[in-house]
Amino acid sequence: MTGPNLSEWALRYRQLTIYMMIVGVIAGTFAFINLGRDEDPSFTLKTMLVTAVWPGATMEETQLQLTDRLERRLQETTGLDSVRSITRPGIVTIYVDLADAVPADQVPGIWQEVRNSVGDIRHTLPQGVLGPFMNDSFGDVFGIIYAFTADGFSDRELRDHVDVVRSDLLRQVDGISKIEWIGVQDEQILIEFQPDRVAAMGLDYGQIFNAIAAQNVVRPSGVINSGSENLALRVSGAFTSEADVTEVSLVAGGRTIRLGDIATVRRALVDPPQPLLRVNGQRAVALAISMAEGGDILQLGRDVTRVMARSVANLPVGIEPVLISDQPTVVDIAIGDFTASLWQAVGIILVVSFLMLGARPGAVVAISIPVTLAVVMLVMQIAQIDLHRISLGALIIALALLVDDAMTTVDATLRRLAAGDGIETAAGFVYRTLAAPMLTGTLITIAGFVPIGFAQSSAGEYTISLFYVVGIALIASWFVAVLFTPLLGAYILKPPPADGIEQPPGRFLRGFQRLLRLSIRLRWITFAVTAGLFALAFVGLAQVERQFFPSSDRNELIVDFQLSRSSSIYASEEAVKRIEEFIKASGDAAFVASYVGRSVIRFYLPLDINPPSDHRSQIVVMARDLQARSRLQANLTTFLIEEFPEAISRVSLLELGPPVGWPLQYRLTGPDPEVLRARALDLANLIASYPNARQVHFDWIEPARQLRIEVDQAQARRLGMTSAQVSAVLQAAVSGTAVTQLRDDIYLVNVVARAADGSRVSLDTLATLQVPVPGGRTVALSQFANFTFDQEQPFLWRRDRLPTLTVLADVVNGDTPEAAVAALEPQIAAMAATLPVGYEIQVGGTVEASAESSASVFAVVPLMVFLMISLLMVQLKNFKDTGMVLLLLPLGLIGVVAALLAFGRPLGFVAILGILALIGMIAKNAVILITQISDDRAGGKSVEEAAVAAATNRMRPLLLTALSTVLGLLPIAPTLFWGPMAFAIMGGLLVATLLTLIFLPTLYVAVHGGRGARAQPADV
Repeated sequence: MTGPNLSEWALRYRQLTIYMMIVGVIAGTFAFINLGRDEDPSFTLKTMLVTAVWPGATMEETQLQLTDRLERRLQETTGLDSVRSITRPGIVTIYVDLADAVPADQVPGIWQEVRNSVGDIRHTLPQGVLGPFMNDSFGDVFGIIYAFTADGFSDRELRDHVDVVRSDLLRQVDGISKIEWIGVQDEQILIEFQPDRVAAMGLDYGQIFNAIAAQNVVRPSGVINSGSENLALRVSGAFTSEADVTEVSLVAGGRTIRLGDIATVRRALVDPPQPLLRVNGQRAVALAISMAEGGDILQLGRDVTRVMARSVANLPVGIEPVLISDQPTVVDIAIGDFTASLWQAVGIILVVSFLMLGARPGAVVAISIPVTLAVVMLVMQIAQIDLHRISLGALIIALALLVDDAMTTVDATLRRLAAGDGIETAAGFVYRTLAAPMLTGTLITIAGFVPIGFAQSSAGEYTISLFYVVGIALIASWFVAVLFTPLLGAYILKPPPADGIEQPPGRFLRGFQRLLRLSIRLRWITFAVTAGLFALAFVGLAQVERQFFPSSDRNELIVDFQLSRSSSIYASEEAVKRIEEFIKASGDAAFVASYVGRSVIRFYLPLDINPPSDHRSQIVVMARDLQARSRLQANLTTFLIEEFPEAISRVSLLELGPPVGWPLQYRLTGPDPEVLRARALDLANLIASYPNARQVHFDWIEPARQLRIEVDQAQARRLGMTSAQVSAVLQAAVSGTAVTQLRDDIYLVNVVARAADGSRVSLDTLATLQVPVPGGRTVALSQFANFTFDQEQPFLWRRDRLPTLTVLADVVNGDTPEAAVAALEPQIAAMAATLPVGYEIQVGGTVEASAESSASVFAVVPLMVFLMISLLMVQLKNFKDTGMVLLLLPLGLIGVVAALLAFGRPLGFVAILGILALIGMIAKNAVILITQISDDRAGGKSVEEAAVAAATNRMRPLLLTALSTVLGLLPIAPTLFWGPMAFAIMGGLLVATLLTLIFLPTLYVAVHGGRGARAQPADV
């Protein structure tokens, strides 16, 4: 290798080298202690929510005047992937999804662009529109959630006490980004009128409402300058309690009437309630705590626990806190388990080194491992890479790779010492002959991880630390091998007798040489057998189960529960109560947290969050252990199907990777919603025909009833009424009208006017509703209006401005959505061919997410191949040798498929990353072997003798590396997340190592000629 000889330099300046090693170990130790901890790596959810409200608008009005206007402007967003919208009468929620290729650091700028664009058209929206409101914190994670239940306290009293706790947390804990309320019910002041009294007094509702609002208005009253001071004028009348509202004076017919004489004023909670939180069967409120960016979740957990202990001690008896999400503990356990796996892998590799190399060589390798890890930890801290599921798994994978250079260096040094060289000469020779191929091999191995590092997708962002950590570790291992390992060898290795006589090979090596010579002699049989095995593996690949990301191994279960779209929140709560009772009776749950009328808050990053809706609930069940989780999942699934056949339900584990939601999804898009509804039923029947599909349903399809009040405009005008006045009367009589706001401490409480309970309008009494008209009299609504029942869609989903109806389903345990989509593909294709022009069926869910993520990885594969070929050409300098290495690379698939099939592991996104990484490992071993063959040929040996000698010399380090890698991956092999990758690498590397030692030398002899061919000496 050109340039300074680092090994000779390290031996020449021993004390400086020792100092560098000590500093590196100490700094790395402190870095490991100070590294941030988290359960999963963060990734950017590239979705923004835009919401607008237009009270009283119909579905059609909302669609045309809000949804369409906003979507047109949002489609101009830079880096846009899709615009999805949910339109309901009077409200629209739009999801702005950016393409996966958009870098995470550009997302905030694009969200500002969205804000500016929406702001530019805000003035063009209809009068009375509230918003649009924008939420770019859709991906915030609230990993710590404390719920509070109360016995003997009102909702307001509970909220006030918990608010003190919230203030303590915000004031005393630095690592908190925000704290959200969950389950809080706002208060309102109800003014309940008796319509007959209002009519008898000759009062007009508009007059009453104006009088109430006018007394409570806040307006400046001026400032008097007296020369020496300024005196601010304050006018009384503002409401401070419901009693003040009761005393409002009204004037009618020359008389003054007290509001309390014609109405009852009382304080109550909003009705119907806002989304509810129930914990262990009781209504509760909760504080959800989000960590500041770059924080340490374990430190945050300790700080929150400390402050909570003091704050809870001050709560009155009867208010009980319940910790319903404890991410710090989950992370602590997960990090502890992975750290234990890391130390197990270290121990395994150390044992292998001692057993296979002997005490002294094994000691050199054993010391090299912690030195390398310390350097890696230091660089990780500098690069701000935390310890989490991906980085710790990457460390275990890297650990199995980083011993390769140290073993190669030690093995080559021992050979030179046995030949009679001194330690300085041996180290210098090893550096000159092996440093370059080892560095090239290291870079090639890193190149195998390039698709992970440059994949432009959420899944790629989720796993990117795998590329960084492995790259850092491999580079560090090369420097340790050429700097510190020679120095350690100088102190630890014992030179054998320098008689200059090469020891004859043992029985095992002689057997290997005979096998290799036979393979070379029968080369075409060797090639045919290898090709046959590869073809068999390619066929077997179709039998390997497919998977995107596995489920989490946490104890939680998520219960999705949906009643019919028109169901009230009261119906949802009653159903949830029955589910909670079943869960409690099972005895398998530690606690149950039910979110009624909404999705769970994002307590865990890979969660699919849906907008609030009265018919939808989600329940988080914390099982006592994994066995209890399995029992509860099966029993609860059966219970929901039997007891709630009309509902859509799903009991699932937490997901890993980017959120997907229901695993099996098909989108039907087209211009006419009615056509979509008709064809969606056919599509649902096709999906239901798959035996393992269950809970087939739609994101929207059910129409809802509406009652249209057709006002006779001519008759209404004769009575002095308008449609606006009729709407106001109905609103007050049915739901209530907000008149003003009472300013109560830090809260704003709506003052709502409505009819008293006994006078509230129902379907039966609507026709006889007495409507006040000018002149102090009332007329029945039926005198100038007709009533007809009609249907409308309560929801309308659109995607890229086209109505889109999605059919969703789950698959039974043991099956995968990939298998379902593959089985349904012919039928779906046949149906798609019969659709009218402008309509199409698109696959969504897990299969779509997996395809997009895999495509982002495979898009970078050409770059990986280019880098590998370039590095190979730089090292090998000819097309023949480079071509042989490239021919060897795909043969690792033989071992990959065999291992995945033998152990029943799926081929998912993580396993694909392992296969790509395996390519780099195979290439590294092949480069060093071919370099060794070329060196032996340069020394005068024939092609065959050089191939046999090089394979014999490289067999021990290659087998040691493969064995170390395989055994080092054993601690993570049983895990759900890393298991498929571990088995793919283990099986592929074992087979590839054998092929490198047998197939590659045979191919080399076939390519480079016969027994007598010689090579010219090459510059090293």
